[in-house]
Amino acid sequence: MTEWAYIVYYATMEVVESAGLASGDSRREALLEAAVGVFARYGFRKTSMDEVARAAGVSRQGLYLLFADKEELFRRALTHKLTRQLSTAVIALSGTGDPLEARLIAACDEWAGQFIGTVGADAADLMCASTSLAGDTLAHYEALFEKALAHAIEASPLLNFCTAAGVSPADAAKALHATARGLKQGSQSRQEFVRGMTAAARMFCAPLNLPAAREPV
Repeated sequence: MTEWAYIVYYATMEVVESAGLASGDSRREALLEAAVGVFARYGFRKTSMDEVARAAGVSRQGLYLLFADKEELFRRALTHKLTRQLSTAVIALSGTGDPLEARLIAACDEWAGQFIGTVGADAADLMCASTSLAGDTLAHYEALFEKALAHAIEASPLLNFCTAAGVSPADAAKALHATARGLKQGSQSRQEFVRGMTAAARMFCAPLNLPAAREPV
């Protein structure tokens, strides 16, 4: 198994294992998807278990059989969403038919850009809730995303230029991730995010367009 295949496999399996899903447990997966939508609309504080139950088409009692309280449901829903993000971002990075610039843009869009404009006005507390209730989980998935970015850089001709500049692939990945986070906060639309990320990735990959660009030894 190649390293990319391992990363894709690992990210996909975490959708099942970290979210507490048994293989084929489509009912719980659908419930978590519904919870993600309700939290995104109302935020953590204003979301009720009743609202999630209605959105998922289950009884309140049935919801409590699976999740002890709203805090547990939120943590599970967040993990479910993060694993989906990681999986789609890693798949975007692993596409060998596309240039590195396009893959970096697509991965950052899958990781961060897709949420711009989808969160309700009452959901301003989501980041605070994510940090306070699942800070370790959030940091874990952010580190995995940066690892995937770093691997894409390391496996490309850009590695030569990073080495010459004294910049490690891991540090370059952190810088790209920080750029994506900043654009997510500052962009009014997903299109604006992609434009900003395109500018950043194009500048980052500019050495690849120089005549001296070559495959890493």
